[in-house]
Amino acid sequence: MADSAGIQQGSPAIGAAGLVPAAPGAGGTEGSGAAGGSARIAVKKAQLRSSPRPKKLEKLGVYSSCKAEGACKCNGWKSQNPPPTPPQTEQQSNAVNLQEPCRSCSHTLGDHVTHLENVSEEEMNRLLGIVLDVEYLYTCIHKEEDADTKQVYFSLFKLLRKSILQMGKPMLEAQESPPFEKPSIEQGVNNFVQYKFSHLPSKERQTIMELAKMFLNQINYWQLETPSQRRQRVPNDDAAGYKVNYTRWLCYCNVPQFCDSLPRYETTQIFGRTLLRSVFTVMRKQLLEQARQEKDKLPPEKRTLILTHFPKFLSMLEEEVYSHSSPIWSQDFLAGAAGGQIPIHPVFSPLSLYIFPVGEKRKPSEPLSHEENKRPRVVGDIPMDLINEVMATITDPAAIPETSLLSAHSARDEAARLEERRGVIEFHVIGNSLNQKPNKRILMWLVGLQNVFSHQLPRMPKEYITRLVFDPKHKTLSLIKDGRVIGGICFRMFPSQGFTEIVFCAVTSNEQVKGYGTHLMNHLKEYHIKHEILNFLTYADEYAIGYFKKQGFSKDIKVPKSKYVGYIKDYEGATLMGCELNPSIPYTEFSVIIKKQKEIIKKLIERKQAQIRKVYPGLSCFKDGVRQIPIESIPGIRETGWKPVGKGKELKDPDQLYSTLKTILQHVKSHQNAWPFMEPVKKTEAPGYYQVIRFPMDLKTMSERLKSRYYTTRKLFMADMQRIFTNCREYNPPESEYYKCANLLEKFFYTKIKEAGLIEK
Repeated sequence: MADSAGIQQGSPAIGAAGLVPAAPGAGGTEGSGAAGGSARIAVKKAQLRSSPRPKKLEKLGVYSSCKAEGACKCNGWKSQNPPPTPPQTEQQSNAVNLQEPCRSCSHTLGDHVTHLENVSEEEMNRLLGIVLDVEYLYTCIHKEEDADTKQVYFSLFKLLRKSILQMGKPMLEAQESPPFEKPSIEQGVNNFVQYKFSHLPSKERQTIMELAKMFLNQINYWQLETPSQRRQRVPNDDAAGYKVNYTRWLCYCNVPQFCDSLPRYETTQIFGRTLLRSVFTVMRKQLLEQARQEKDKLPPEKRTLILTHFPKFLSMLEEEVYSHSSPIWSQDFLAGAAGGQIPIHPVFSPLSLYIFPVGEKRKPSEPLSHEENKRPRVVGDIPMDLINEVMATITDPAAIPETSLLSAHSARDEAARLEERRGVIEFHVIGNSLNQKPNKRILMWLVGLQNVFSHQLPRMPKEYITRLVFDPKHKTLSLIKDGRVIGGICFRMFPSQGFTEIVFCAVTSNEQVKGYGTHLMNHLKEYHIKHEILNFLTYADEYAIGYFKKQGFSKDIKVPKSKYVGYIKDYEGATLMGCELNPSIPYTEFSVIIKKQKEIIKKLIERKQAQIRKVYPGLSCFKDGVRQIPIESIPGIRETGWKPVGKGKELKDPDQLYSTLKTILQHVKSHQNAWPFMEPVKKTEAPGYYQVIRFPMDLKTMSERLKSRYYTTRKLFMADMQRIFTNCREYNPPESEYYKCANLLEKFFYTKIKEAGLIEK
């Protein structure tokens, strides 16, 4: 730990090989000094352990209690509290011999080590290691200026002295033993990777794993700021809680890196979300700043990873660290359903779309099994190589240069999003308060909002607008441009009822038709998703109905009437409209995602057209009186990917079709691998299943559909069966028993379909 006046939170350079922590009392946090201090301690211990036995006894005699006959209570030279002067130099210390009288009692040092005559060499070396750790802490106590840190060093100093006297192992006495919080930081980050990126192909997932490993490594060697420094930087923080964690960190993680006689733990394995929250913001800022400063020193293969992907990884992780509803910190996250399944919750995130192409969930090192290689290719599948190639094209700045000009097909909020990115406009949720001292800037914005609403909503009484805007129970999402308010949405949240009432919504007239209204509503949606309120209600007049429809509102109210009657204000001549939010949608980036998806489809179509762009002569046979021809005889039809129907029976007879499908379904249900698919998946057994799988299917449902004569064609029957296998592979990881059952049963199903002559063999 360095001097309290100079130390800051920090870590060695990102991407440097062999990250090394700063030694306690070393006076800095850079890797070079820390490595030197650590190496010197290790060299001293090695030299001392290789010394002759008399030399070892002399060293231990200074720290051992006197064993002479009588009532001598001497506990060695260093039994007293550390004096105000530094210890002897090494040269002076070497002058000690066992015949020399003890400085604390009249007996010789030989009387202090009589109990060590029959001790093994291994035990002697262990005690000598503790002695050098004691001397190191002795130096740290004198160099340290921070009172909290010095107190911890002194406690550890006394603990190690006691271990030498009693020849025991140092055991830290604490009310709690590690781990101090579950899940740990390491588990939380692993959950984050699983939660957000489990759907990526192996190569991209490996990149994410490397980023996570890098981040955890930085935390393990991160120097925490002292409690006094933190109080100065964050006065309103939980000072007592941070001090407890800081003390634990010193005792279990920091000091044991140099005093190896103490048990050492990794910071990421014994601490959890609480400690991570206290360091994440500062750590993220310093890591990124250090990366920018040292970008020229980074190896080329690490530069893109650290400068491009690492900042986006940290931004996404930051949301989960400070979110009150993030599932990655739940102890049940990996407590899978029956069969040890791991719940997968793929999130519709811009990062996964822009940087990493969507692909199947597969472990980085897991090869395709023989069964998967032989699995029938689903109609419509697009090779991942082609997807990756298209993604590289549409995300290549050289191929699609950025421009400030908008196309005629740009989304409504595109201009507003660009202005927000450039800092032209800002969004703030503000409100009046009776508990805190009024903030002048917020009060000015509230007055500006009152003026905008009054001007744009002339039929509303001005006094009524003023009362609600300044009502502490109401909040307003304000749109700020050039320091002044140009629009906003006033709302009141009813968390207990599960909805929010939108009261006023307006943008000043000279700033309209720029997409501000849409972008305002998108920001409001994301704000409410973070606060776990997923329903909006509002009364819209005849002029506002069109706007609200464009924002996803409708007259079909999803909130039960009993939830909002008596809570919201009733407006005469207005229409009640509601909007249900989807927590998986990033609303402020949604139009960008859709645009990217359209670009992908467009590129795929262009490539397909380029492959089949061949002009064939037109059909002239109809001029000669031919009424119909086989489809496969049309020139070029096969090149488009069309395939003829199987050569088996057409089964136009409904009874014959029913009988054939019933037989196939009975065979499938009797198969040894059909047990996971017999009935609908229960929510209690598979958490989050119905958030991931939108169109579930099972063999019981198929039996009921067959009985009701739902399957009028073989294609309907095959589509439902295929959905069972696709859903299973979507939800479950490749190594699971369910995944393997789906592959084997699918192979069996297609065998039976071919035997029945429903598809060609």
